[in-house]
Amino acid sequence: MKYPKEYLDEIKSRLKVSTVVSKTVDLKKRGKEFVGLSPFKNEKTPSFTVNDEKEFYHCFATSEHGNIFDFVMKTQNLKFGEAVRYLANVAGMQPYMFSKQDEEREKKWKEYSMIYSRYVDYYHNELLKNETYSNARDYLKNRSLGKEIVKKFKIGFVNYNSTFIEKFKDEFKENALLETGLFYIDDKNNKLVERFRNRIIFPINNLSGQPIALGGRIIEKKDYLAKYINSPETNFFKKGSNLYNLDTARKLSNKSENIYLVEGYMDVVGLNKNEIENVVANLGTSLTDKQISTLNQFFDDIIICFDGDESGYKAALRAAENSIKDLQPDKQISFLFLPENEDPDSYVSKNGKNNFLDFSKNSKLSIHQFIFNHYKQQTSNDPSSLAIFEKKLRNIANSIKDTLIKKYVLEYFLEKISELTPHQSQIKKKRYTKKIKSLEVTKKHFKESKQFSGVELKEFSLIYLMINSLNILQENINLLDNIKIFTDENKTIFNSITEKLKIEEKLHLEDLDLDNQIIDKINRFAPIKHILKNKINNDFEVIEILEDIKRDLNNYDLEFRIQELESRFSKDFSEDTFNELKELKKRQNIN
Repeated sequence: MKYPKEYLDEIKSRLKVSTVVSKTVDLKKRGKEFVGLSPFKNEKTPSFTVNDEKEFYHCFATSEHGNIFDFVMKTQNLKFGEAVRYLANVAGMQPYMFSKQDEEREKKWKEYSMIYSRYVDYYHNELLKNETYSNARDYLKNRSLGKEIVKKFKIGFVNYNSTFIEKFKDEFKENALLETGLFYIDDKNNKLVERFRNRIIFPINNLSGQPIALGGRIIEKKDYLAKYINSPETNFFKKGSNLYNLDTARKLSNKSENIYLVEGYMDVVGLNKNEIENVVANLGTSLTDKQISTLNQFFDDIIICFDGDESGYKAALRAAENSIKDLQPDKQISFLFLPENEDPDSYVSKNGKNNFLDFSKNSKLSIHQFIFNHYKQQTSNDPSSLAIFEKKLRNIANSIKDTLIKKYVLEYFLEKISELTPHQSQIKKKRYTKKIKSLEVTKKHFKESKQFSGVELKEFSLIYLMINSLNILQENINLLDNIKIFTDENKTIFNSITEKLKIEEKLHLEDLDLDNQIIDKINRFAPIKHILKNKINNDFEVIEILEDIKRDLNNYDLEFRIQELESRFSKDFSEDTFNELKELKKRQNIN
């Protein structure tokens, strides 16, 4: 028995080739493609490529080529049916069992799909060609929507007095028409009525590009009518599982890592009109786990950009609290808040594509930043309010499913909370002071040198050792290789001394030509002077002290890089960042 083409197309639509292949092959992005070592032969140089846009993989070493079904069959030694069941499960779809129920559902889907396709095509063509639809065309023209964008989204208009329903009655049963949600029964007259009468219609497609529902907008201001309506849920359309324009936007995932999630159809159309095509809209409901999961299959950064009014802000907050639990490493959810009373369509129409993209780049907030900022504004600086504030943020962080993301979001929240109280800041300051103190020999010396950071003092020790051990270092110049110096002034002194050690046959202190004030500062504050004064003529001990200083400076370098990566990870939650962070911490523990 053959699987229905629509079922197989749905699996392919939901899964990028790179998503499937990466479970077996370590892929690296290169331009529009991914590359990796061939799973079909042993090799050291990557010859295996994946192209999501064209939906295939190719191995130059073995000439293996195919789609996701071929790949799973060949790498896991599965039959076609087994591969289909495996990939359907990965895609979150129900297995196709070839039962009477499945066959009946397939029959209904073909009928449903045919009704929608013909309905959309008819009213789209009527809008373009029927002269009596001038009021709808004028409305679109006033919204600066030309023929090309109308064609791209297959926008239509349902005339109030349309008789198109009569064309369906002879071909389809009344029950089949009702199940599409395009029609309902007028109880007063006991007849079928078109749900989207006198409305501009926006086809909502599934991932394969087939229309499965409609959004409708009135063109005349009538307070007793909702501005927008959507198709009711049907057997083939669930609002929380679909997104407007995702069938087209998903194909851009090779070119863009982010996707804009907006509130309305006109926002999607308006941004596309201004050449911003990586955009989708939710369908009048709160953002769902399913929608986030679907977007994560194709994009790394979801940028939620709702209207710049109170209702838009409240919708964004609901979206943040609902979606933070699904954060994943290598995936981001960000929020972009437009100026008051602006929506994405109006903003980009006034300011243009480049301004919108720049505004997005500079103004978007990560999801945890947005949540923290919101609840901070609700909090007064008293113990009870701060306790409620912290409890709320802990609960939000603990709702995150990924344990690693949970850890770092909670750390971010607690660190930001500690900055709100002077007491916590003092504790932090004391901890930092204690860290510097570990670099010093005596309490008296600490008081003298507290104007310098710990790393500066360690650099002073290095330079002090160098100018007091010139003969030893000249004979062991290789010991000065790969030493990290952080402060500019000390780096200049270190490089100057090192160069002279390399070229001078017999170097003396006066040959260094150092400023007396610099030498005085180093002699006064280098902590190592208390240790070195009794060992200056012992080559072995001088070299041992030098190695200790090198190790400490390398650890400083590791620590600074770890801090930088932790800061980056708290914003991007990238798996690559985490792996680099883990490796550096491992090296730090070894040192």
